[in-house]
Amino acid sequence: MNTETKTESNGEDQSNLYELIGGADKLREMVDRFYDLMELEPEFAGIRALHPTPMDGSRDKLFWFLSGWMGGPNLYIEQFGHPRLRARHLPYAIASSERDQWLRCMAWAMQDVGIVEDLQQHLMQSFYQTADWMRNKQG
Repeated sequence: MNTETKTESNGEDQSNLYELIGGADKLREMVDRFYDLMELEPEFAGIRALHPTPMDGSRDKLFWFLSGWMGGPNLYIEQFGHPRLRARHLPYAIASSERDQWLRCMAWAMQDVGIVEDLQQHLMQSFYQTADWMRNKQG
């Protein structure tokens, strides 16, 4: 992957991630696989318990958020305003276990839908920074 692709978390441009991942169709496939794995795999029971049933709204919100975050259409912001990720996640107990489950589930989803490995690695670095920042509980 082009090493000039940067992440939003360090204030640099990442506008081509949306195109690199394959646009809306591939992003939707990845998000759907993420939530399918969360529902199917016992190792993700901890994070599954933090989500409503059904998870359709959660699926849409993650897709909308990642679309804008990756440089595509700002679907989440258009509907809800600034994501305020940490504030929106504070009601949920998120410790290292939940962070790690989320990251493992996302890594698995990216592999399953065929995201190229160097892009997976780049995304996982950014996802780790955000997921770690979301922790609000010891453990």
